[in-house]
Amino acid sequence: MGKFLSVNLLQRVLVALAGIPFLVWVIKLGGAPFFLLLLILALAATFEFYRIARHKADPSPLWLVLGLTVLIQLNFYFMYIDTWELLLGIVLLLFVIELFRVDGSPLLNLGSVMTILLYVNLCFGALLQLRQYGNNGEGEALVLLLFICVWAADISAYFGGSLLGGKLIRRKLFERLSPHKTWEGYFSGFAGSFSASVFCLQLMPQLSLQQLILTGVIVGAVSPAGDLIESMFKRDAGVKDSSALIPGHGGVLDRFDTIMFVAPIVYLLFCRL
Repeated sequence: MGKFLSVNLLQRVLVALAGIPFLVWVIKLGGAPFFLLLLILALAATFEFYRIARHKADPSPLWLVLGLTVLIQLNFYFMYIDTWELLLGIVLLLFVIELFRVDGSPLLNLGSVMTILLYVNLCFGALLQLRQYGNNGEGEALVLLLFICVWAADISAYFGGSLLGGKLIRRKLFERLSPHKTWEGYFSGFAGSFSASVFCLQLMPQLSLQQLILTGVIVGAVSPAGDLIESMFKRDAGVKDSSALIPGHGGVLDRFDTIMFVAPIVYLLFCRL
């Protein structure tokens, strides 16, 4: 087990060393490059979620689900029509298609495919809208801050949980879905996220003190929810990882589950309220 953990940790570090500079570069570019990256991630996440759903239901054909993902993401970028109008049309289309399908339970089929499309696309769509927010680099800074806080929370939670897990608080954080998560890891992650937001005070003059601190607090407080939500679906389907796409990290859902959950909250807080 120790050897496995060492190899896994080495893979994580190597992927991070290669992936983080590329991701930061694309975030700074914004525009079409950032959209294309999110489109690729959304398609990969949709494919992974579809594979998970197939263990419990018989959702609409994969080609259709992937095509609808492209359509939704294109609409988030170009804004041809209001998002709710597009989603309304997609829901009605899926209901009609299900009339002609004979495999599986219509309730489970429709529930699974709509969960896939809504969760994946609305989360990545919120991240895209967050990047496009403001005119003075505010959106770019918010997205960078979001990733920095999530990375800091993940790293702090990993090492805090490894060193202190179960030694101070016997009760697990959410044992039913993730038996290895501890309260010590949670509080370490919160401290890491908050510290990262404070560290960025001098690096991101585009953002106010309130935006910086609130982002650090929000990410630290709710970041485990993204992982727990994915764990809920994987446990229900009886699978371990969403895929093996990213060495040491699993799939896109495994690596971006926290970003997917937190991005809509930050978007709603700073861009819509």
